Amino acid sequence: MTQPVSAVRQDRPLSAVQQDRIAWRRRQTIRSILVAAGSTAVLGALLVFAVTGAPGWDRVRQSFLDPSIAVDSLPDILRGLWLNIRLLFFCALGSLGLGLVIALLRTLRGPVFFPVRALAVSYTYTFRGLPLIIVIYVLTLGVPGLRLQGMPSVLVLGGAALVLTYSGYIAEVFRAGIESVHPSQVAAARSLGLSYRQAMRHVVLPQAVRRVAPPLLNDTVALQKDVGLVSLAGPIDAVRAAQISTAEHFNYTPYIVAGVLFVLLAIPLIAVTDWVTLRAARRQAGQ
Repeated sequence: MTQPVSAVRQDRPLSAVQQDRIAWRRRQTIRSILVAAGSTAVLGALLVFAVTGAPGWDRVRQSFLDPSIAVDSLPDILRGLWLNIRLLFFCALGSLGLGLVIALLRTLRGPVFFPVRALAVSYTYTFRGLPLIIVIYVLTLGVPGLRLQGMPSVLVLGGAALVLTYSGYIAEVFRAGIESVHPSQVAAARSLGLSYRQAMRHVVLPQAVRRVAPPLLNDTVALQKDVGLVSLAGPIDAVRAAQISTAEHFNYTPYIVAGVLFVLLAIPLIAVTDWVTLRAARRQAGQ
């Protein structure tokens, strides 16, 4: 019984030329790592020297990098950050759901759906053009002034402002993904007996979501930062807790603590975004 060609090739010893090539590549990899580490260390040392050697460094260090104030304000900021995390979770789900609905409305065909398409287009144009701060102020300060029955809390209204704004961006991302699927696939699905709704659900949307996953994750990263703007309406999140602690100590260190926590919160999501982007690029290159 003959062995597969791949097995025979694996059993063969590497030639001297191949071994030299592998060793050269290994040396080049090690050299590149050492050069990158060295250049990074030199640049970091220069930056540290430039900052710490500035005339006003001592005053800046006392005002922004006081360890005792950082430790004292950390528990309150962490409690506020938990509010930001919960707000991020629900706002991300709401933005994705509403954005997908708006994108589907914009892709409807036929003159009978013109009013729906016009409404969806107006929505995306409006909320992509309005600054988020204005939307938050209108919903959290203007809407409660109507004094309607069953008015939700300011936190809910602030989350609604985030959902309305980001769903406009996400709708355009979804629409780009839907329109990137070739119309022949829809035609093929319809020829097999699927309705338009079934073709969108089973053929178009799976491909569209996979193609636009990286930009969707980027929008989620941006939303993770902007949830801190809800503090403008009064809820005590990480930013508001840092502001209160700053007013108590007359020191800006709590803002640095809040910023570091937001960065640490964003690192896993950014890493996932980079991984998904790299995977999508490799898949496209393989095709």
